[in-house]
Amino acid sequence: MLGRTGSPYGPTTIARQPRRLARLAVLATTVALGAAGLAVAATPSSAAACNGYVGLTFDDGPNGATGQLLSVLRANGARATMFNVGQNVQGNPSAARAQVDAGMWVANHSWNHAHMTSMSQSQMQSDLSQTSAAIQSATGVRPQLFRPPYGETNSTLQSVASSLGMRQVLWDVDSQDWNNASVSQIVANASRLQAGQVILMHDGIANTRSAIPQIMANLTSRNLCPGMISPSTGRAVAPDGAAPPTGNPTTPPPTGNPTTPPPGGGCTATATTPNVWGDRYNTSVTVQGAANWTVVVAVTAPQRITTTWNGAPSWDSSGQVMTMRSNGSGNTFGFTTMMNGNSGARPQIRSCAAG
Repeated sequence: MLGRTGSPYGPTTIARQPRRLARLAVLATTVALGAAGLAVAATPSSAAACNGYVGLTFDDGPNGATGQLLSVLRANGARATMFNVGQNVQGNPSAARAQVDAGMWVANHSWNHAHMTSMSQSQMQSDLSQTSAAIQSATGVRPQLFRPPYGETNSTLQSVASSLGMRQVLWDVDSQDWNNASVSQIVANASRLQAGQVILMHDGIANTRSAIPQIMANLTSRNLCPGMISPSTGRAVAPDGAAPPTGNPTTPPPTGNPTTPPPGGGCTATATTPNVWGDRYNTSVTVQGAANWTVVVAVTAPQRITTTWNGAPSWDSSGQVMTMRSNGSGNTFGFTTMMNGNSGARPQIRSCAAG
C-alpha cells in the first residue's frame, strides 16, 4: 500500500526473513517476465497483418502529462506523431526526448500556438525555424511535418514550411477532445478513421488517454494499424515509410453525405466543418472520383473566405464564389471563412468537375 511507512505484515523476525526474501525473488522474476511479455505483445510488428495505416496525432505537447500519454500508447502498441509547441519543448526538453525514445515521431506545431496567418513572411520563418531548432536540440530529430495552429493556413505559410523542409499536415477526423468530448465520443469519432487518414487529438487531456485502448481495439478489429505520416504525401503509411498493401486505397472515401452528386464522368465533393470558433470556421472538402479536379464553392454574404490550403483558388467578382483547382497536394483541400456577423450559414458546393 503506497504512502505507508510501516510494513503491512507487522513485525518481522529474523527467522521469517529468508522465506520472505525467497517469495519476493519469485515475485520479482514473475513481474519481470510479465513485463517482457507485455512489451512483446505491445510491439506493433507482432500484431496481426495490417490492411492499412492511420495517423494518430497529438497536438500542443510536451507537458506534465506527456509521460502518462506515452505510457498508454506503448501499453497499447501504438505509435503516434506529436505536433509539439516550441516553447513547450524548450521548457521541457526531457519530455520531448521521451517521445522519441518511446518510438513516436516529432513534428512542428509553431512556437507558441499563435494565429500565424496574421504574421508576415519573415515572422512565420522565424517562428517555425525556432521551433524546429528547439525540437532538434531536444530530440536529435529535425521535423519534417508542420501543423498550423487552429488549422489556419495560407499559401505563404505553406511556402515557408516547405522552405524549411516540412510538409503541412492537417487532419481528416477531429476527435473533438479539445471541445470537452467524453471518452465515448472520442472513441466514436476515431471509429470513422479509414486507411491513410489522420486524426486530431491533444496531449494532456485525460479523456483522450482513457479512449486510446478502445480506439486501438476498434482499429485492430478493422485490420488498421497506427503508422507514420509520409512527408511526401501527408497520408498515413507503414512505419517504415512503405506504401499500404496493394488494393488498399491511400485516399479513402470521405465520411458523411456528399454535398454534390457526381455528374456523369465527374467527381464528388464532400464538405465538413471540423472547427468552428466565435468569428470564423474551417471547412474541409474531400474530392472523390478524380485525381485532377475543379470544385466550385459559394459562401453567403457577408461571410468571406480568408485563407485556403491544398489547392489553387480563384474568385468571381463578388468574392463569394471560389473555384478551387487541384495542385498536386492530394484530394482534400480546406479554407477558413470569417463569419462577419453571419454565424449560421455554411459553404455550399456548387459543382465538382474532373480534369
